[in-house]
Amino acid sequence: MTGGPEPTPTPDPGPAPGPDPEARGLRLVVVLLTLTVVSGLIDAVSYLGLEHVFTANMTGNIVVLGFAAAGAPGFSVSHTLTSLATFLVGAVAGGRIALRLGERSRRTWTRLSLAAEALLVGVAAVIAFAAPDAGATVYAVIAVTAFAMGLRNATVRKLGVPALTTTTVVTMTLTGLAGDSPAAGGSGHHSVRRGALVAAMFSGALLGAWLVLNHGLALPLLVAAGVVGVLAVIASGKE
Repeated sequence: MTGGPEPTPTPDPGPAPGPDPEARGLRLVVVLLTLTVVSGLIDAVSYLGLEHVFTANMTGNIVVLGFAAAGAPGFSVSHTLTSLATFLVGAVAGGRIALRLGERSRRTWTRLSLAAEALLVGVAAVIAFAAPDAGATVYAVIAVTAFAMGLRNATVRKLGVPALTTTTVVTMTLTGLAGDSPAAGGSGHHSVRRGALVAAMFSGALLGAWLVLNHGLALPLLVAAGVVGVLAVIASGKE
C-alpha cells in the first residue's frame, strides 16, 4: 500500500542578498549640503580675492558682467567672461562623464566626479601659493575653479536629489521654501533640506570670507580641495 503524494520539495532560496554596495558611505544629502558649503567658500574666494567675479554662482556672474559692461568700477568683463566660459566647458565635461558613467554605479560616478573637482581646486590652491602676485594667477584660478564648479553642477543636476539639484544657487531654494510652506498653503515638503541648503551656503561664504581676509587665497582653496577630496572617498550612491 502506497502513501499519499510526496511533499513538494521546498526550492532553495539561495544565498541571502548582501548589503547594497551603493549605500556604502556618506549619504548624498549630506554630501550635497557639504558641497554647498564649499560653493560658498569658493565664491568668497573669487569675489573677494579675484576682483569681484563669481566662479560658482553664474547667476551672480551675469549680473556682474552687466556691471562690468556698463563701466562700473571694480568689475572686469574679461575676468567674468573667463569664468562663464570655463564654467560652461566644465558643465559639458560633467555631462559627458554622466553620459559615460551614469548607467553604472552611481557611487563610483559620484566619487570620480568629486575626485576630479578636488584635484582641480587643489591645482588652483597650488597656483595661488606659488605665484600669488602674478598677473596670470587671477585668470588661472578663475578658470580652474569655474571649470570645477561647472563639472560639479552637471553631476549634481544629473543625480537629481529632490530639493538639492543645485549646490551653487539658492534663489529657487528660497522660493520653494517660502512658496511650498504652510503659510503659502503648501505642505512644507523638503523644508528641512531647503533650509539646510541656505544655511550651508551662508556658512561657506562666512568661512571663506574670513579665510580670504585673514589668510589670502591659497588656504581657503586648499580647505575646499581637502573637503571635496574626503567626500570623493566616502560618498555613497544613495540619498
